[in-house]
Amino acid sequence: MTIAQDGTHLDGIRPGVDTGSRAPVTLTMAAALNLALADALTDDPEVVVFGEDVGALGGVFRVTDGLTARFGEDRCFDTPLAESGIVGTAVGMAMNGMRPVVEMQFDAFALPAFEQVVSHVAKYGNRTRGGVRMPLVIRIPFGGGIGGVEHHCDSSEAYYAHTPGLTVVCPSTPQDAYSLLRAAIESPDPVVFLEPKKLYWTRGQVDTAHRADLGSARVARTGTDVTLLAYGAAVPLALEAAEAAAADGRSVEVVDVRSLSPFDDATVTAAVRATGRAVVIAEAPGYASVASEIQSRVFERCFEHLEAPVRKVTGFDIPYAPPKLEHWYLPDVDRVLDAIDTLHWEDES
Repeated sequence: MTIAQDGTHLDGIRPGVDTGSRAPVTLTMAAALNLALADALTDDPEVVVFGEDVGALGGVFRVTDGLTARFGEDRCFDTPLAESGIVGTAVGMAMNGMRPVVEMQFDAFALPAFEQVVSHVAKYGNRTRGGVRMPLVIRIPFGGGIGGVEHHCDSSEAYYAHTPGLTVVCPSTPQDAYSLLRAAIESPDPVVFLEPKKLYWTRGQVDTAHRADLGSARVARTGTDVTLLAYGAAVPLALEAAEAAAADGRSVEVVDVRSLSPFDDATVTAAVRATGRAVVIAEAPGYASVASEIQSRVFERCFEHLEAPVRKVTGFDIPYAPPKLEHWYLPDVDRVLDAIDTLHWEDES
């Protein structure tokens, strides 16, 4: 995504102008995130954006492209290569009434800041009995599918979802990228915002008037035979698998979990109870994972409605594979269809 000298995107969007009355437009996920940041910077003078290379470069994935030129170095600026310092600075800003939005360049790069996240970001509101809130957003590009080397393709969502005090969300469409990020920035409490790197260049329609609930799941496709539960880059995979299964006569529902914490038990439970079968899909290793938690919650709440055990299709319990081998590591359509085939179908007994 490139921005002309007058601040207008070459795809026709001028960030931050008349944010409530635009017609829906088609954008990449990266452009939708950029637009959400620009609109937030325009609407609220307390919003600031910072991180490694987010200024003149526009971020590794160009999500912050043009924001420094438009809003100035006081609102969007580069930091030293010190993730703990980035998040610690954001904590101080949030304590004093600002709304910082920080970028961790890659998922594993955020780990040096993990102590700040767990000890301060997640706990400060509770520690002060609500007297000091933490209205900050930590944006983290995560997951594989881009041919990256180690430390660039991790899926560390379980660490954050396991930490009380954090809201953890993950969009799978440009619309949700825009709507969830706007809601995250407006939240009075901290949000870890996971951005699937594989989906940055996917395109979809974005209505800037739409607002999303940070704690809600989304039914992406209706079906009657089996429910696929997914988030992030696994959602398009689930939709692709649903299309393939339809050719075999299976009616497959797809639920985009999108909010890992808090979790939308009501939507997920209703979907699985209606179909009686479920498969959970995620890129991260399966052991002690978000996928395992979803699987457990479905078992507990839907046991009497299930026709078969709840399956999960995940990454393997190994360090992330090197670029030439990542296609063997990541879940694919065949693995999802294989899982669906094990769900005790009467026509195959």
